[in-house]
Amino acid sequence: MANVLINAPKTVRKGETIELKALILHPMETGFRPGANGQLIPRNIIEQFTATWNGVEIFRMKMSPAVAANPYVSFFAVAKESGTIRFQWTGDRNFSAEGSVMVTVT
Repeated sequence: MANVLINAPKTVRKGETIELKALILHPMETGFRPGANGQLIPRNIIEQFTATWNGVEIFRMKMSPAVAANPYVSFFAVAKESGTIRFQWTGDRNFSAEGSVMVTVT
């Protein structure tokens, strides 16, 4: 299981634009680099990141082998209602990780 770090405000005003930040600890291997034995290290990347607010998608990002290890994502969203913001990463080798945060809109 990957470690996930999420930074989001706990309380915001309705209509306010907020910054959401997420970091996942993941090795990210391109599949083009040889290992110590000369054999190529198998590809192991996160292919997609999505964020939903109360089940409605608010952000989607497709990743490629050029993305660095431990990818950091930052984006903005408008606070419309209180609820759960869920972050999900999927990738090679059936990789899946998620995290969530509650935001209260006043």
